[in-house]
Amino acid sequence: MIIIPAIDLKEGKCVRLKQGLMDQSTIFSENPSEMARKWVDLGAKRLHLVDLDGAFAGKPVNQEAIKSIVSAVGGSALIQLGGGIRNMKTVENFLNSGVDSIIVGTAAVTNPDFLLEACNAFPGQIIVGLDAKDGDVAINGWAKLTGQNVIELGQKFEGYGVDSIIYTDIGRDGMMSGVNIEATVKLAESLKIPVIASGGVSRLKDIEDLCEVSSTGIEGVITGTAIYEGTLDFKDAQGLAQRLTG
Repeated sequence: MIIIPAIDLKEGKCVRLKQGLMDQSTIFSENPSEMARKWVDLGAKRLHLVDLDGAFAGKPVNQEAIKSIVSAVGGSALIQLGGGIRNMKTVENFLNSGVDSIIVGTAAVTNPDFLLEACNAFPGQIIVGLDAKDGDVAINGWAKLTGQNVIELGQKFEGYGVDSIIYTDIGRDGMMSGVNIEATVKLAESLKIPVIASGGVSRLKDIEDLCEVSSTGIEGVITGTAIYEGTLDFKDAQGLAQRLTG
């Protein structure tokens, strides 16, 4: 199982939000590329970038910060990027600039034809981010619940050819209250493609719990608040995951 540090970008800075609320942000670094280099130096094989301003604006906003991260660590770690990516031109531009995978969130739900086109044009490079609360998928930076079931959507997008699904339990993200193992396993078991868990990681025990169920199809876990606030040591987490799952 792979441990993936999150770098959430707001106004060019690395921040963390509580439950997706833009007015509940904590700045952890004024220099996101330095932060990216720190995680890669500690052994990160993949980084999870989110353009938070972009997610709310519906178009990329933090291009300069993203560019600086690609320059700093591109080639040393895989970079997956989401937030405000809602048309083919944006997908193409980011993939051409050194980003390895594109995460489509809101647009996957509101414009599935775009998702299908992206999967056909860039096979193996499109990830869908499904954010849900009690199984109900949320869009627009978690501002709106859609009434659509996360498992049904996951299966639909698997049929489109997406590479994997990032599943975020928005009731837990940034709250450090533990991963919703049951819901994540339920989704993973209903799909053939890998699931990456997100939201709620707070300590080593959460990593251990996820490793125990990794055979259901959970490939990795994204962690943010815990590694920034120090309740989880990234190196220890990665070492544990490697020992338990190889």
